[in-house]
Amino acid sequence: MSSQPQPVDRATADQADAALPAMALELLQASELIVAIFDGQDVLRFANPAFESTFHMRPDGRSNWVDLMRANYAHRRGSVVGMADFETWLAGTKARRGKLPFRSFEADLYDGRWIWMTETTLPGGWMLCLASDVTGMHEDGRSLRQTRDQAMRVAQTDSLTGLSNRTHLVQQLQSRIAQAHPFVLVLLDLDHFKRINDSHGHLAGDAVLCDFARRLQTNTRREDGCGRIGGEEFMMLLYGADLAQAQAVTGRLLDQVRVAAPVYQGRAIGYTVSAGLAAWQPGESQESVYSRADQALYRAKQQGRDRMCAAEPGAAATGG
Repeated sequence: MSSQPQPVDRATADQADAALPAMALELLQASELIVAIFDGQDVLRFANPAFESTFHMRPDGRSNWVDLMRANYAHRRGSVVGMADFETWLAGTKARRGKLPFRSFEADLYDGRWIWMTETTLPGGWMLCLASDVTGMHEDGRSLRQTRDQAMRVAQTDSLTGLSNRTHLVQQLQSRIAQAHPFVLVLLDLDHFKRINDSHGHLAGDAVLCDFARRLQTNTRREDGCGRIGGEEFMMLLYGADLAQAQAVTGRLLDQVRVAAPVYQGRAIGYTVSAGLAAWQPGESQESVYSRADQALYRAKQQGRDRMCAAEPGAAATGG
């Protein structure tokens, strides 16, 4: 005799639903998986005991992912960093972090473990990190996967600054247009950069480029894109922003640069930056929005540099 499904007690179901958030939190705390949640500013908001013991950080409402990586690198714990220049590695990793809704990768830990890490990112930038210990798994093909992952990182990274390169930025631009998500494209160009190279040398010029790259990255959120597209020219992609918000972000960046003076071989080098902004319009091609930002940048330079100009919203040309 077959059993018949029992009717659902609505009150019992409602109680179970109400208890679900607390139960989910208890399960995450008890799990041997390494679990953490970061907010849109990349501040650590939740970590279970497995995460805390692996990466030696507890949520305090202030510490973010960069703080975590720097502290672990200084004490040789947490993830192994294979590059000699830690800050360049950090900039490149941060430039890729949270740019996809989901990604997974392998990581070696200083304690000898090998973990498989996944990152799930919401549109607002909140991220769930889940990692499992896969040390005991068969390692056939691991070196091939690591070589592939390293090649992908190199292909997406500007070797001098560690930020995204033109290829990676174009990929992000195409993705946002395909998803029809609003954004503002900002082109930035260091003013009279040739004079810096001619007066102080190309290595001094590199120091200025790296100084600006760090300031640029500090002024963008994890869900934003930023990088160097060539020479002394950089790009920001400010997702979900309108033109006024993008102008506020760009204005703060330009203000910071005006008082910056990176030191190279004992000499302080001042510099300024010009910017052109264009808010993407539905149906607009990447060529069009880029062209409008480029024209706005040209106007900023024509008007005396060390300033920003915005493209007019009615000047879009749609199409391929």
